[in-house]
Amino acid sequence: MTSQRTEVQVRPGRESDLSALTDIYNHYVRETPITFDTAVFTPEERRPWLLSHPEDGPHRLMVAVDRDSQEVLGYATSSGFRAKPAYATSVEVTVYLAPHATARGVGTSLYGALFEALANEDLHRAYAGIAQPNEASVRLHERFGFRHVGTYRQVGRKFGRYWDVAWYEKEL
Repeated sequence: MTSQRTEVQVRPGRESDLSALTDIYNHYVRETPITFDTAVFTPEERRPWLLSHPEDGPHRLMVAVDRDSQEVLGYATSSGFRAKPAYATSVEVTVYLAPHATARGVGTSLYGALFEALANEDLHRAYAGIAQPNEASVRLHERFGFRHVGTYRQVGRKFGRYWDVAWYEKEL
């Protein structure tokens, strides 16, 4: 099966995206170990998360939509890495795609827009934790210059088993 690139528009996330973004995230909660959340969310429960990613500053939410239909295909975020003040110039980044939007260049478009938006922010490093195995995510991060810096072994338990998380970093 060949994958087809999708014509996407990437823009900052907005309140009207909340339901679609919640649906995408809940797929990964229910079906995969990619997130270690174990209970699905309502859009109202996800609202604080959305509001923590304004259109400017180091913590962004970028949304990919199909250029023709305007369907939300996925999102990328940069969020605080740790709560202590000395971590302020580090962010944790992530990408989530609608299940039917994988392997079509959407993640690449999202990260391209996210890192372009972050280019003028006072940031030093981006980090990504990738539950293993997830070769597609590893390839995406390596394409953007991330390098593997270590693995937390059996750090999360979901679906009755333990999962490793590989950590990647990128200089900004």
